[in-house]
Amino acid sequence: MTDSAETPAEGDGKRRHWLRWTALGAAVVVLAAAGTGWWLYRKLDGNITTDTTAADELRKYEKERPSPAVNASRNILLIGSDTRSGPGNTKYGKDKGTQRSDTTILLHISAHGSGATAVSIPRDLMVRIPSCAKPDKSRTSEQFAQFNWAFEFGGTACTIRTLEKLTGIRIDHHMVIDFRGFKKMVDAVDGVEICLKEPIDDSDAHLKLPAGRQTLHGEQALGFVRARKSLGNGSDTERMDRQQQFLGALVNKVQSDGVLLNPTKLYPVLDAATKSITTDPGLDSLRDLYDLARSMRAVPTEKVQFLTVPRRPYAYNANRDELVQPAAGRLFARLRADQPVTVRPGGNERTDGTGEGPDASATPSFAGRNAADGACK
Repeated sequence: MTDSAETPAEGDGKRRHWLRWTALGAAVVVLAAAGTGWWLYRKLDGNITTDTTAADELRKYEKERPSPAVNASRNILLIGSDTRSGPGNTKYGKDKGTQRSDTTILLHISAHGSGATAVSIPRDLMVRIPSCAKPDKSRTSEQFAQFNWAFEFGGTACTIRTLEKLTGIRIDHHMVIDFRGFKKMVDAVDGVEICLKEPIDDSDAHLKLPAGRQTLHGEQALGFVRARKSLGNGSDTERMDRQQQFLGALVNKVQSDGVLLNPTKLYPVLDAATKSITTDPGLDSLRDLYDLARSMRAVPTEKVQFLTVPRRPYAYNANRDELVQPAAGRLFARLRADQPVTVRPGGNERTDGTGEGPDASATPSFAGRNAADGACK
């Protein structure tokens, strides 16, 4: 009779055989996960467009540029381009082969994540634009013109040089995003919630919304932040106020655990963001953007604030703006020194005042809003 019982040696052999296959299977899973992670990283990293032209142009003027920011703070210029070129953008107007900065925001991130201040620069602000290199290699003449012409004349480099001469603030990095990229970003976070005091019915912006709590998606969000002529009093002032309200709500949405801690939600946001932006070489990798996002995440929402440079109607053309001094100079000086800037409620109305609060000797305040104000209560 044959004994079918398993000997100790045979049992040990089978266990070792099973352990080998288990270890091999685990190794395959780990390598597959690592491979997928690496593939996703490379894909996201490759989405980013690098603006080497601006970097090369700025190097030519290094000696005349302001000193770097103090205390490890950073200044990042965010530019919304009104270009009509590219898929999906021609519906916003005829592509004439030129573009201007539709929205320009100077984002100052204080050292150690203690705060962030986003300063809107009016597109119609009258400024001194230096001689800039054009795409065809010719040069423009130095001239006094509205701010958003700088982007049309010489792209990002011309805009940065114009702003640095105006403010004395060194721009460390920049990002440019167009209409299509903005819509994708909003859709990637499943829309952004805002609250409307009054209904909107704007045929030019293709926007019709009732009053109250609203969740805006790509096309609606773009109409909301771009509309000017037929909303409110038709001024760029009200449009910048809406842009800041929307960006505050977007900051709240992205900082929420529902996005940052959920890989299935975070990846579409990263994919949309990296596809949508053109950056300088110092910010053109996923690691660089992650470090920036991490520094912004460390800033409490109530410490993220939005304001507009103190300005008033230009003396020779009420449809243009000019800076209000000494308030504008005081704001720029505090940002250069990475000193606190506080906002007071009241939006971003034009003002003839100084921009100072009751205790201006300590910390001057400027009309604006905190990111928390963008949330529906």
